[in-house]
Amino acid sequence: MELREQTHTESKGFYKLSLLQRIGFGSGDLAQNLIYQTVAQYLLLFYTNVYGLPAATAAVMFLIVRLVDVAWDPLVGAFVDKHNPKLGKYRSYLVLGGIPLTGFAILCFWNGFSGSLLYAYITYVGLSMCYTLVNVPYGALNASLTRDTDEITKLTSTRMFLANLGGLAVAYGIPVLVKTLSPDGKINSSESGSAWFITMTIYALAGLALLIFCYTQTKERVVMDEKDTSHVKVSDLWTEFKHNRPLRVLAFFFVTAFAMMAIGNSAGSYYMIYNVQAPDWLPYFAALGSIPAFIFMPLVPAIKRAIGKKQMFYVFLSIAILGMAMLYAISVIPALKTQIWLVLVAQFIKSTGVIVATGYMWALVPEVISYGEYTTGKRISGIVNALTGIFFKAGMALGGVVPGFVLAFVNFDEKNTVSQSAFAEQGILWLVAVIPAILLILAMFVISKYELEDNVIDKINREIEDRHLNKK
Repeated sequence: MELREQTHTESKGFYKLSLLQRIGFGSGDLAQNLIYQTVAQYLLLFYTNVYGLPAATAAVMFLIVRLVDVAWDPLVGAFVDKHNPKLGKYRSYLVLGGIPLTGFAILCFWNGFSGSLLYAYITYVGLSMCYTLVNVPYGALNASLTRDTDEITKLTSTRMFLANLGGLAVAYGIPVLVKTLSPDGKINSSESGSAWFITMTIYALAGLALLIFCYTQTKERVVMDEKDTSHVKVSDLWTEFKHNRPLRVLAFFFVTAFAMMAIGNSAGSYYMIYNVQAPDWLPYFAALGSIPAFIFMPLVPAIKRAIGKKQMFYVFLSIAILGMAMLYAISVIPALKTQIWLVLVAQFIKSTGVIVATGYMWALVPEVISYGEYTTGKRISGIVNALTGIFFKAGMALGGVVPGFVLAFVNFDEKNTVSQSAFAEQGILWLVAVIPAILLILAMFVISKYELEDNVIDKINREIEDRHLNKK
């Protein structure tokens, strides 16, 4: 009887996933984080201190690249939904987009045309467009594996565990490797250019291998028939956004969450080098941005069952704000400023809250896709992921624009690799603690408006599958 029930359940799209399938899917995010986290945490530092661009110039470039994404992402989403490549509707792009993504990632950290704004634009735009070509189908792949919300929670936990493994490899490994390979032993000098290029080459090629592994271990099983997606068009993005309220809530949560992460991550290197005056501790500070994932992400399914997903967001967003308040207090109280262990404790607390809250938000994407299918009859995963992609890149844009302009405003000296003025240090502190905390308070308000509780989305998914069965 139990076997018959499982077979019936699986036939309705509520597929169970093996550990290898979950690891295989999660390896795709591990791969992308080897590039995304490097860009988020170190590209601004590379541009200002190694490549030789003024902070304000880099900030404008980050904004323009994100505007390009606003036009590009919907085109990719519509294209992915309408087409069915032989290698797989979504997973084929892990390879087809992964190869050029690897190339552009390496070129972004090449110092051969040092100071050339045109070269920086070409390589960064190329990187961003190729990242979309991988990330949008990868996000849609998530929703195509199963409708089962418990399975999606497990899948997301595994994915975020591996994504943070990539974050740890970047946070700790990048500064250590660059410092080791750099002729002057620094990561923020023009002499370290070749070290950055070699390091990014290693990380990008490792990412490509992981994308290929993800391709081999995943299979799309919850997708619309080709005839039902043949009329998908770019304008469906705005139609979906207009009619899908949970999607709008999630989209704005993405903006605030990714802006918070991007601003804090890009400022972290400056903070440890100039405010704490402990550049040798940067790898450990950065690594603590990922380590809590290995403790808490495996516990997410149990935490969610115990207190519910909304309450889980509230708890962990509050923990993140506490950590940021501690970082601020430590930095402004002279007696505490030299206590590096306190800085690391505050970073661990902050990261614990950030990782769980921002990690679990990806589990909500399949839910809003199903809600859209329930209300419109179209399961346009690519379009929805393009839309969430626009908003998470909008957050990333703020993460590049805000730090660049703040550093310019406080007269940050790109040529000084050791110290900055008190005003510049205050600006860096705002980037690390104050602005991210404000964004998290806003994120808490946004997520309070999300209405798809587990019992609601389970009922929606079962009604959708009943519709499909009745058509046959």
